[in-house]
Amino acid sequence: MRAHDLAEPYPYVTTDDDAIDAARLLAENSLPALLVLDADGLPHAIVPGSQLLRRLVPAYAIDDPLLASSVDDRMDAEIAEKLQGLTVAEWVPRRLFPPPYVGPDATPMEVAALMARTHSPLVAVVEREGDGRVRLLGTVTAARLIRYVLVRFGRSGNR
Repeated sequence: MRAHDLAEPYPYVTTDDDAIDAARLLAENSLPALLVLDADGLPHAIVPGSQLLRRLVPAYAIDDPLLASSVDDRMDAEIAEKLQGLTVAEWVPRRLFPPPYVGPDATPMEVAALMARTHSPLVAVVEREGDGRVRLLGTVTAARLIRYVLVRFGRSGNR
């Protein structure tokens, strides 16, 4: 089994899309992370949902749970307003979330090691075409990888 066998389609946004649309995609599809492609269709960033929230929540609320508990509902509206007018590239700068990706022939262990190293719940699978361009084949999620391991070793039964 190779990465191209494990890869599945995954919803994505581009760097030019509205941040609010990206947030909706993440929320409405219960995605573990946001996959962002650049204008050429290359992976730009893969950002876990928790880190997207981190970019919106005030630092004092992250650093001090007591302060976070005292914030009222008005702050929730302010957080949502932070997304207004932002592009995805402005919300999730690449330098903060470089996209983990592998080629189509990567082994499941290589994919798992990359996920563990980058703390990413998914890895993009890309293929270089004859003209040098790179094409997204899909992604391997942590759930897909664990399902593969369980099935391979006969432990996929329900309890």
